[in-house]
Amino acid sequence: MGMTSGPTALITGVAGQDGVYLARHLVDLGYRVVGTVRPTRGAADRTGYLADVDVVELDQLDSEGFASTLEDVRPDEIYNLAGFTSVGASWGHAEVVAETNGMAVLRILEELIRYRDRHGAAPRYFQPSSSEMFGVTDQQPQTEGTPHHPRSPYAATKSFAHHLTVNYRESYELFTTTGTLYNHESPLRGPQFVTRKITRSVAEIALGLRTTLSLGNLDVRRDWGFAADYARAMHLMLQLDEPQDFIIATGQSRPLSEVLRVAFDAIGISDPGAHVHQDPALMRPADVVDLYGDPTKAREQLGWEPTLDFEAVIEHMVRIDVERLRSGVEEAPAYLFPAPDRARRRSAAGHSSPTDRSATG
Repeated sequence: MGMTSGPTALITGVAGQDGVYLARHLVDLGYRVVGTVRPTRGAADRTGYLADVDVVELDQLDSEGFASTLEDVRPDEIYNLAGFTSVGASWGHAEVVAETNGMAVLRILEELIRYRDRHGAAPRYFQPSSSEMFGVTDQQPQTEGTPHHPRSPYAATKSFAHHLTVNYRESYELFTTTGTLYNHESPLRGPQFVTRKITRSVAEIALGLRTTLSLGNLDVRRDWGFAADYARAMHLMLQLDEPQDFIIATGQSRPLSEVLRVAFDAIGISDPGAHVHQDPALMRPADVVDLYGDPTKAREQLGWEPTLDFEAVIEHMVRIDVERLRSGVEEAPAYLFPAPDRARRRSAAGHSSPTDRSATG
């Protein structure tokens, strides 16, 4: 990677969806970016996205390795995007989730204190929190002050890490921020996530490779945005004069059935019903019916607005999955963003208020 005089950022989990979008955004801003990947995974499948990033191997549970990386990199900013990300799978791997999403964050925060003791200042730190922390809540939309009631091992560990990050800021005067990220999607979403499962299956149906797909609860509602927009918000949070916590969301709630409708519309099928099978085995032990966030604080204090609307995100994901199947090329930088003539921007469709829960179907 070429030399740069800009700031240095360390991104853990750089080969994940958020890591790729954030890394490329920071490189475009003139940052030197160093990103970590799991030793067992590597970044071979994402090499094309990370050409201007220094990639190093680091297990999220290796606290000594993190300390060594911190000393080698001397970053100005740290974005901790590594972790266990599947809500559904967390039920079967609760102990692993607790270590990866909870205790690993505690060890990072402790290391930041030691680093400051050695060097006089610590890097600014971003911790991604999750809307799943709110769980069962009677407050719609959720704000930065909404109490947590997590309903999965994943959500419980994210709540733990969130409160740790706040406490270490208040107790040790570290520059630590949390961004509570609502569902954010892109063609880089892993196939284990329901949105990508839908778009991939719909692409296969379009090409005659399958006829149906199986899903669990179609009534669950979420606030879905575009991953690149959420990565941009992460960077904005670390540029503030004082560290704060933010909700990053679109302010709209949509049922999973709406994701299906938009995805099937993208291939010219107006009635998905004949192609969708509801499987009780895919229901979670405890599910959260509805979550959507109020992004007012992010809009007013960060100047942040989502750029791509819900329909454009899902349609883009379907088009890219069709292209993957046709070409045999699973990863390509051209997949990251929709073509300008296909990107329906929120400004064109009209902004919704934070409490707009509009959904059709």
